[in-house]
Parts: sequence; C-alpha cells; structure tokens
Amino acid sequence: MDNVDARAQVATPGDLVLVTGASGFIGAKVVEHLLERGWKKIRCFVRPSSKRGRLDEVIARFGGQAEVEIFVGDLLSPDDCARASRDVCIAYHLAAGFDKSFAGAFMNSAVATRNLMDALLADGHLRRFVNVSSFAVYSNLEMNRGALLDESAPLETSPQERHDAYGFGKLKQEQLVQRYGQQRGLPHVILRPGTVFGPGKKDLTGRIGIDTFGFFIHIGGSNLLPLSYVDNCADAIVLAGLVPGIDGEIFNVVDDQLLSSRAFLKAYKRRVGPLFSLRLPYAIAYALSWLWENYSRKSHGQLPPAFNRRRCTAEWKGNRYSNQKLHAVLGWTPRVGIDEAMERFLSQFPERH
Repeated sequence: MDNVDARAQVATPGDLVLVTGASGFIGAKVVEHLLERGWKKIRCFVRPSSKRGRLDEVIARFGGQAEVEIFVGDLLSPDDCARASRDVCIAYHLAAGFDKSFAGAFMNSAVATRNLMDALLADGHLRRFVNVSSFAVYSNLEMNRGALLDESAPLETSPQERHDAYGFGKLKQEQLVQRYGQQRGLPHVILRPGTVFGPGKKDLTGRIGIDTFGFFIHIGGSNLLPLSYVDNCADAIVLAGLVPGIDGEIFNVVDDQLLSSRAFLKAYKRRVGPLFSLRLPYAIAYALSWLWENYSRKSHGQLPPAFNRRRCTAEWKGNRYSNQKLHAVLGWTPRVGIDEAMERFLSQFPERH
C-alpha cells in the first residue's frame, strides 16, 4: 500500500496537513515523503530555536509544487496551538521533549500534546491524529532473552527507577492520547519507532553501548538492534495518517532486516576509523547495574542510578522484534534495505585513506 488509493485515504492531497517537529531528523523526512506523494498543503510547526536546514532543503527541492507554511510557535501555548490547528485534517505529531527532568519531560510531551489535541478538536476538521511515540515506553524486565517484543509487550511501569525522563514523558503522552480517543472521540493512531538511523544522525545509539567514561563500552554484542532507517520510518508515519479504518491502533516501527550491535559497530569502525572499545557481556553489565542501583539507594541518591537493571534490560538484554502488524494492517514495506541503509548512513563520514 505504498501508493494508497487516493479515493480510500483519510484525506486527499488538497487537504491541510500539520507536521509538528517538522525540522527534526524524522520530521523533515515526513514532510519530504508527503511532498513526494503530491501533498499540496503542509503546515510545518517548528520551535523558534529550531535549526531548519533539513526542512529548508526539502522545501527548496520541491520548488513551487506545494504550499508549505512554516509556523513558528510553542506547543505549550494554547494560542499557538489554536492558530496552527486551523483547518487541519491530518496531524502528524513528532515534536518531542528531550528534557532530563521528569517535570520538563511531562510538560513538553504530555502538556504540549494536550494543548494540540484540544485545539484540533475545537477546530473540528481533524480526521486523524498520528502520535509518534518510542520504543522507550516498553519494559522487557520480565521477558526472557530472545523473546518476541511486539505491540503486546508490557509497558514500563517505573520510569523513575529506570532514570528515564524521556520514556516517562512518552508514556504519559500515549496515555493522554488514548484517553482523548476514548473520552472525546479523538481519531488517533500511535507509532512506536525503534532505533531510527540515517544520514544526519551521527551518534551511535545507546543500544550499542555507552561512552560515558571516556571510552566506548560495547555492551552485549549479539543483541539485535530494533533498527528503522529514517526513510522507512517516515513512510510508516505517513501511511498511518492516510490508511482508513485503523483508529486506535498501535504500531511498532522496525525494518525487516536487523543487525546485531556487534555487526553495526564493526561496520561503523571500518568506515570511521579506530575506536577504542571494551566489550562488556550482558550478564556482567546487568550485575554492575544492580550494584550501581543498590549503592545509589543506600547512599540516598548521592550517586544517581543512571545505570540500573531496568535500563540494562531495555537496551541490552537482547530480544526479537516484529513488524508484522505494520505490514499486514498498514501495507507498509521498507523502501530501503539494510545494505543500502548502512551505506547511506556511513556515507556521511569521510572515507579512510
């Protein structure tokens, strides 16, 4: 269903679409894919402090083929949300708060989303609200290694113990969206991307390891990464706004072909150059996380529990991942295979001589 029949879509290319977080790594790709599909009216919500290089490049590439409006505002402002929501039929909500404090994460994820949903419902034109969440909402603490993590997997119940403000914000955001769906009839779909990668994002994901101590600690090795190449992820997000009859559904977004953290790091080193790394088996990482967590508790938080068993299991335990629902319900297929995706990702680094 990569080319959704326009007659069966939730909206048509002449209807107005809102994309929040439009200048971001994934947001700019969503705008690009909408333009590729012939969408004519797109309103891009960006923060005043946003770096708009990616978005400006996308808009320039499509010239005068569409009406792309840059809306500069703050989702914490109900007035800005009301103006941005005017006449919007589909809203792609990608704006995210990366605050390290739980209060900041709640404000920029949950409160901002509430303001936007209130404004869209008040305007009265909304047909689909696409909320882009994250794999950070899952907990595999009680799951076995190698078990399948799909949309039915348990959610994190103690983000404060995981020391994860971002995951807390996303959990509260999801709960709010679902409540608005149940109580106020918000037509919504939730997507949970895994590890999104591609050119424009150079940092190695924390699911491979950490460099907190001045060198890179590679944790695990055989654990699969829930990879989603940025173009494949953007395709899934766009489809979630267009396919009819899926209100209330939740989709994990991962690619068909996944790499282990060992394979990803090896390819990265081969292109980027020497990187001193120390491999830490998962069992040892788990034991050290327990010790750190225990010391933090006994010292009454003098040493924050940045490394703990919940984080260790979530990022490095090693599970399998399913995108079956993405294929079956959305009709999604990845446009970029893993070999090409890795080549594109690594091409942003200078070649070694």
